[in-house]
Amino acid sequence: MAAPAGDEEASPGVKLSERFDRRYQQTPITVPAAPPAAGADGALTVAPVERRVVPREGAAPTMPASEQIRSAEQGALLSPALAVAKGEIHAQLLSRHAAAIDINNRAGIRRLLMQLTEDHFRSKPPAALVTANDKERLVEILFDEVIGLGPLESLLRDPEISEIMVNRPEQIFVERSGKIELTSLAFEDEDSLRRVIDRIVSTIGRRVDESEPMCDARLKDGSRVNVVIPPVAIYGPCLTIRKFGREVLTPERIVTNGGATEAMLEYLDAAVKTRLNIIVSGGTGSGKTTLLNVLSAFIPPTERIVTCEDAAELRLRQVHVISLESKPQNVEGRGAISIRDLVRNSLRMRPDRIIVGECRGPEALDMLQAMNTGHDGSMSTLHANNPRDAVNRLETLVLLAGTELPSRAIRSQITSAVNVIVQTERLRGGSRKVVSVAEVLGMVEGEIALQEIFAFRQVGVTPDGRAVGYHTATGIRSNFVAHFASNGVQLPDAMFAPVEQPPADRLY
Repeated sequence: MAAPAGDEEASPGVKLSERFDRRYQQTPITVPAAPPAAGADGALTVAPVERRVVPREGAAPTMPASEQIRSAEQGALLSPALAVAKGEIHAQLLSRHAAAIDINNRAGIRRLLMQLTEDHFRSKPPAALVTANDKERLVEILFDEVIGLGPLESLLRDPEISEIMVNRPEQIFVERSGKIELTSLAFEDEDSLRRVIDRIVSTIGRRVDESEPMCDARLKDGSRVNVVIPPVAIYGPCLTIRKFGREVLTPERIVTNGGATEAMLEYLDAAVKTRLNIIVSGGTGSGKTTLLNVLSAFIPPTERIVTCEDAAELRLRQVHVISLESKPQNVEGRGAISIRDLVRNSLRMRPDRIIVGECRGPEALDMLQAMNTGHDGSMSTLHANNPRDAVNRLETLVLLAGTELPSRAIRSQITSAVNVIVQTERLRGGSRKVVSVAEVLGMVEGEIALQEIFAFRQVGVTPDGRAVGYHTATGIRSNFVAHFASNGVQLPDAMFAPVEQPPADRLY
């Protein structure tokens, strides 16, 4: 029997609010007192929310992280003389000291670079001497190229950046706090970018070349990497890094950020604990994997979990977890291990739950069969625009498995396997929210019937283009209330009561 949703021991580190004994009210988010105004098209506009960073008690005032990184970007721009010196020092390092480079001895490499830099400028005429700050900056840039990812290192350290996009060596974009901007950073040339790419893919035993010009990889911190090189990429190698947040996102943090309400997370907590099968649906960059990580925290620590992913991104906090990752074919075109292979193999590993990082192919059939054969409580993500599109896409993916099943049989399989669909969306302005929680009811006249339990209602945008609205229950009582109760989880009817549209100062 699943533990009650209020049992904190069943989900270590996760603490939701107490049971609802009244209608849930939205947490107010303060905006300037000016009343909302209607735009030219009649849409409601709301004054932008002022956001301030409050330092920890006793901490010394510091420059905001984004300003520090922007300062580092400017500092990375070298004068022509320093750029030439950098190339000469780097060439000398590779030609004379390659054998001495031990990536595990970071302090030793830094000392070697400092010595080479001093020797380089000591041999130059006095007019070519540079300041100590110039030398220090040069050493840092060289160190990042030798050990790290070159000019991308400063971007990886910025907590506000969620995505790094290298379109070509001289053009690097980032997504910072939900908005895309061009940085002042650049690689020296295509060769330096290729060295960074090779360094990334080689760490996980993969390769990228003209015969295999596309590759998925990951960094040590779990950040997801996609690489595309010529001849597929016309203007030079492209590198995209989806950074994995260093901070573990908690349910409380999602509520604070306006991504969902306590009522929604309390419902999902009950769904996970009572072993309903859940699909997290959404577009690219909408927060599907992040939400899947949060939902996995509700799984009791006594259960055995097997994860299957293309590139390992999930960070489960339970102890009894087996993580499987797909493998591309080798140079001879053999040895590829697909997600479908992983899902099939996971069934032989005595899992209590199977989590598929993303369904994008015929593995959807194997996942549905697993959900229907005793592996209740399994989860996966899916690319779709809304819950209705999600079930239609599942049907299409099952057909990719080459089965001869009629559509009605596939839909019946979906309705018996999938219980809840959680829709995420990246709204205007960059905010990511849970915009719908829907239940799969069954088949009605040959079609899959859904009912929406929670939704996000967008009512306008701020002058700076940020979408605003509010979360609410739809007024429909969950079809699984009796299922929750039979497993010891009581959800009050009040949490399914709709919220009237709040005033402008309570929108987020």
